[in-house]
This record gives sequence, C-alpha cells and structure tokens, in this order.
Amino acid sequence: MGLRPNPSQRQRRLGIELRRLRDACGLTATRAGAEVGLSAAHLNHIEAGRTAIQPGKLRTLMSLYGFKQEQLIDALVAMCQSNGRGWWSEYRHPPHNDNARDLAELEGMSVRIRAFQWMQVPGLLQTAEYMRALFRSGEPDASEDDLKGFADFRLRRQRLLTEARPPEFHAVVHEAALRMEIADRGVMERQIEHMVEMTRLPHVRVQILPFRANVHRVNYSTPFVCYDAPVAELSTVYVEHPARSPFVTDQSNLVQFSEAFSKLSAVALPPIDLDAASSIPTRRDSLGLVQRLLYDL
Repeated sequence: MGLRPNPSQRQRRLGIELRRLRDACGLTATRAGAEVGLSAAHLNHIEAGRTAIQPGKLRTLMSLYGFKQEQLIDALVAMCQSNGRGWWSEYRHPPHNDNARDLAELEGMSVRIRAFQWMQVPGLLQTAEYMRALFRSGEPDASEDDLKGFADFRLRRQRLLTEARPPEFHAVVHEAALRMEIADRGVMERQIEHMVEMTRLPHVRVQILPFRANVHRVNYSTPFVCYDAPVAELSTVYVEHPARSPFVTDQSNLVQFSEAFSKLSAVALPPIDLDAASSIPTRRDSLGLVQRLLYDL
C-alpha cells in the first residue's frame, strides 16, 4: 500500500495523538515499532498520518505506552477504523479542497460546535444568497459554476443541524457581521431573519456581541471554531486566516480557545430567544439588538 500524499485532518490527528502518547512514555520509534512488528520508518509514517494502523496494533501500542484511558483508546480505534467516506467524498474535485472536506468530517464527528465570528454570519447559519455574495466578494475571478459549487457544498454541510442527533451549535456573532454590506438590503434582511429562525432549533444558540461589549480581557479578533469531540482530548479548533486556516490540536491551545469562547459568551448579550414573553426592540439582549438592526436596514 502506498503512502497517502494528502492525509485528512482525522488521519493526521490520529498520528499526532499516537506520537504524543509515545513521547509521553519516553520510547523511541524503533523500540515501540519493534514491540508491535513495525519498523521505525513505518511507525513514523503512521504518526504522520501517511499510512494506516490496524486496531489490534494500536491497542498493543497503548498497552506498551502504559495508557489505560479506555474511552480515549476506543475513540482512537474508531478513528483508525473510519474510512472517511462520508457525503463529502463526493466533492473531491475543484473548486473544493482538502480543508473544506476536513471541516465537513470534523462537524460530523463533533458533539458540540462553538463558533466566534466578527465579520460574517457563521457558515452553518448562512442563506444561499448570502453565501454566494460572500464567495463572489472573496473569489472575484471564480466562475459562476465554481461559486455555485462552493455554495452547494456549504448548504450540504448545513444539513448537519437538521438531521438526526445533531451536535449542539453555539455561535457568538459580533454586531459588525450583521452590519457589513456584504450584499444588498434584501439579502441582509433575509439572512438575519434566517439566523434568528434557526434558533428555534433546541440545539442552536446564538448570541450577539455588541460594539459596546467589554472585551478588553478577551483579545480575540480572529474568527475561530471549536469542534468538541465526544472525548475532550480529541477536540479541534479551526482558526480562520486569509492566508492559511490551521487546525489547532495542542491541548494547551485547545484550553486557551475554549476559555476565550467562554469569555466572549460571557460578555455577549443573552441568546436570541423567540419564546421570550416580550419582543420589545429596546430589550438589552440579542433579539432586541437584531430587531433594531432590521429596523435600521
């Protein structure tokens, strides 16, 4: 079997965890590989996500490393057994890229998704016309077919929130995202109304971070998404950046981003609640601010 030229994020993450656990017990790749019948080079390829490992050998490595957290071991075994052939496998050709497919697979593996956005509405809450305007501004040279392809892929990702056993979705959206003139007035109105309607789903929570919020202790201006796995150690953060959008997996950084999201949520307005007794536009909560924004458009 040849080596994978472009391992998926799941494959890379499995290798990262195996390397972390080996390093923690102080074993070399030569010594650890010999115990399970693998060369050092083969084990290094596994730890880089370039090739697979059999579940039995993975469990043997865990025993060798003295690692006994069964829940995490079972999660690692499930990762190595997955073939990664979800619906996103149908989108293996341009204009779609590996990052987009990795995000779709991450979303499908998550029990909770926490998103912070300050320039645009989170992707899972976007309308088709809003996302097309967004793609058109970000990819001015893209063909109409490519723009449609980007939108179709994101719309397919959105089904996650309405299918059986969806993850919790919690978004903190800066007021600026709702005031950006990404599209014309009608598109923006319908986008904001759609975002509000999505909060009718019991697992969807949206908070607005107003311009006047006291965020001096948070210091996070870059949008990011926390993908919380069933086993906390396997969670991932996706940090959006115009040049590169890296996946963060280091445990200390995961804690840092999780704490940052908690702080942002704490200073944001109370969540949109369409079941609230009153809908007075002057209320000091997320729904009240959204109503005022719609009035100003």
